[in-house]
Amino acid sequence: MDAGRISIAKTCLLAARDGSLSFPEIVGKLIAAGFEGYLVDYRRKSQTNYLPDGDSVTMDMHPSTGTVAAALDAAEVERLVRWAQANPADYSYVAFCEKVKAAGCAGYLVSFPGRRVVYFGRTAETHVEHFPK
Repeated sequence: MDAGRISIAKTCLLAARDGSLSFPEIVGKLIAAGFEGYLVDYRRKSQTNYLPDGDSVTMDMHPSTGTVAAALDAAEVERLVRWAQANPADYSYVAFCEKVKAAGCAGYLVSFPGRRVVYFGRTAETHVEHFPK
């Protein structure tokens, strides 16, 4: 993968953590760079961004506290997504990561063409969120 795309992926990962870009802004930058989606893996503490041709880049995420609960609480994951979408003063991506792991989320897959995010648990339970229209 070329250095320019890797730089954009890293910038977006850091911007999510420090709150300098919103999720829609990050999605827009990644789409403009040609990415079709990404995978966050809380157990490996990594994020992988994918191009349509199969090329990818995997980056380490800053670790967040807590571990992934044994069972996915889909209702709690949905509540946390709504919290993130509302972007209240107490929201941060770091806090979201900690809370969603406590709700049993082991990671999530973002699909730009599919306009959805699939959250998954340790035993492959899933919760699907479609991008807002």
